[in-house]
Amino acid sequence: MPGVAGAGSYGFHGQAMGVPAGLAVPLIQNQAIMKEGTIWMPIPPPLPNCPPGLEYLTQIDQILIHQQIELLEILTGFETNNKYEIKNTLGQRVYFAAEDTDCCTRNCCGPSRPFTLRIIDNLGHEVITLQRPLRCSSCCFPCCLQELEVQAPPGTPVGYIVQNWHPCLPKFTIQDEKRMDILKITGPCVVCSCWADIHFEVKSVDETSTVGRISKQWTGFLKEAFTDADNFGITFPRDLDVKMKAVMIGACFLIDFMFFEHTGDNQQRTGVWQ
Repeated sequence: MPGVAGAGSYGFHGQAMGVPAGLAVPLIQNQAIMKEGTIWMPIPPPLPNCPPGLEYLTQIDQILIHQQIELLEILTGFETNNKYEIKNTLGQRVYFAAEDTDCCTRNCCGPSRPFTLRIIDNLGHEVITLQRPLRCSSCCFPCCLQELEVQAPPGTPVGYIVQNWHPCLPKFTIQDEKRMDILKITGPCVVCSCWADIHFEVKSVDETSTVGRISKQWTGFLKEAFTDADNFGITFPRDLDVKMKAVMIGACFLIDFMFFEHTGDNQQRTGVWQ
């Protein structure tokens, strides 16, 4: 199958989205690891030219992200640092992610807040760092839209997610460490999680081929109404460069904060602009 236009050397191919690629069983040869009651994905061997800790991503083409429910937020509406489990399709934890933001920033800036999100593996090593600066979320300022930097290992940028201006649709570009465009992301016109999943399609640079998807999963009325704990699924080609897989994970977190992070009496954002 010919490579996707604009893919460069990132080694992925376009594929039909009718059957989710994640139905394939991950290539896991070692036994899972049980640690403190949590089943972790087996530690893969080191690979050449692969950032340490990203070897896990070479074995999978689908991941699930589950945000943990914070009781303090439910009872008081007081925004706490978000925490997430990142799992494979077998339910094994691949990474754990935790927001590192001060109290004042979380509760004053709300979903628009700048943040650092640290992703650790089962050895407790920080393998990915996501950094979101404070940016504008108004259509009146197209030169200062949302952006997120992905570092793997921490301190070494491997890619960026950049919001693209559009009057109606959520649109983003995935870039590599050299700021070269690699993939595009397009969401629906109305971003409202009401009784159904919401899909953000990941496409080639020319937007002619769909190569993956980021999906906000409907979690039920009570959980959607009274918490901001969200579940996401990400699919991507198994042969996609692990750095770009890491950047897609970063894109999922940026989308979560932009469209689905609502607390207290704040209403969920339903369009591309607040």
